[in-house]
Amino acid sequence: MAKKNNNIFKASWTYDEAPESTDHIQIKKQYELYIDGEFTKPVKNNYFDTINPSNGKKIASIAEASSEDVDKAVKAARKAFKGWAALTGKERGKYIFRIARLIQERAREFAVIESLDGGKPIRESRDIDIPLAANHFFYYAGWADKLEYAFPNRNPKPLGVVGQIIPWNFPLLMAAWKLAPALATGNTVVLKPAETTSLTALKLAEIIHESGIPKGVVNIVTGAGETGASIVNNPDVNKIAFTGSTGVGKYIQKATAGTNKKLTLELGGKGANIIFEDAAIDQAVEGIVNAIFFNQGHVCCAGSRLFVQESVADLVIEKLKRRMETLIVGDPLDKNTDIGAINSKKQLQTIENYIKIGINEGGEIYQPTCEFPKQGNWCAPTLFLNVSQSHRIVQEEIFGPVLAVQTFRTIDEVIEKANNTPYGLSAGVWTEKGSKIFHLTQKLNAGVVWGNTFNKFDATSPFGGYKESGFGREGGLHGLKPYVKFE
Repeated sequence: MAKKNNNIFKASWTYDEAPESTDHIQIKKQYELYIDGEFTKPVKNNYFDTINPSNGKKIASIAEASSEDVDKAVKAARKAFKGWAALTGKERGKYIFRIARLIQERAREFAVIESLDGGKPIRESRDIDIPLAANHFFYYAGWADKLEYAFPNRNPKPLGVVGQIIPWNFPLLMAAWKLAPALATGNTVVLKPAETTSLTALKLAEIIHESGIPKGVVNIVTGAGETGASIVNNPDVNKIAFTGSTGVGKYIQKATAGTNKKLTLELGGKGANIIFEDAAIDQAVEGIVNAIFFNQGHVCCAGSRLFVQESVADLVIEKLKRRMETLIVGDPLDKNTDIGAINSKKQLQTIENYIKIGINEGGEIYQPTCEFPKQGNWCAPTLFLNVSQSHRIVQEEIFGPVLAVQTFRTIDEVIEKANNTPYGLSAGVWTEKGSKIFHLTQKLNAGVVWGNTFNKFDATSPFGGYKESGFGREGGLHGLKPYVKFE
């Protein structure tokens, strides 16, 4: 029997609005492709609108790259490759370091544009996305002249032209994850951002241009699936690096099979958050909220499955419901906002369909009372109780603020349940015993296992998954390896 909440935990206070200013940002009415060091119009003169998901208003027109535009970008990258690879690592590092510094200088502008275009709260854009993006460029700038230490006695060489395709959930950060190690190792790049969140990638193109990096080294083309497919299928691309859905990842793997293209895939996830009875419960509850709700669930590694030891399940669920009632859903530019707008109407429809599926399958639903703005894409944080391993909302990636809760009694039981999905990207363990955390890191099929925290990222740490969550690693020393060959 599905149940709605009865509002017993409703918060009794409100906050005054605290909007971030937009006076300092510069957004053009129309953005072109960045190819061979110049902003150029698309061959077919096609454009699409990028929409503010919090109010449905158009922000700007974005050029739509055709296969001809992609060919131009790949040829520019190929032409630039020899000169870029021939530079010393020290010289390449200077350009990458300069890009990092320019991002820092314009961090406030980038944060606001990221929230306008993507719908995420300004706190997340300001405090996580933009600083981490700059940190990745700083980190890999440092590796550019030290590759012989990264790969001792192996003589690493760049691959050539790299095609990179990134998603809409962390637009600038994903671009940094991809671009920085590729450039540090001497490759040239054709990058395609997601069609719904192209703005910060195009602002990054402005920074790259300002850095003075040789023309053709970085090319940024915008568009939807056909543009991405043109990059994947271009015969002069030596490597594809993709972050996105598992379905598209499987298509790319088939498309590159039998070719000489190297491939890394960072795909979907269904992260398990595991709370043991000896955990610091209040800390764990806050970690759960951070893992699935603060980011609207728009994270492939979101902790969208919660496993609670039976003896503390009632307490954890009560505290979680109370915390959910205090969450503020609303304007992404308001500094008080906890949960921003869903990135697109299409994604909102997907989330709503999964919520209906969860109810129809017999799950018990809990949603706090939320007052949404009249315009925009909004979804209340959602809790499902009394679900089983066979429920679709437990097995399938939703990519929204929906958390499915199950209980367990023993370590072996929770390991079996946590591993019982097609995915293997992330997990979190909450306990006072370090030995228990280390034991679970050996048993959980997850590329990343966090201990008493969740969704903590660092440029020096590798990230990636197993099973249908993809292969290859990004970040850290491991993030260099996909961009080199050994002679």
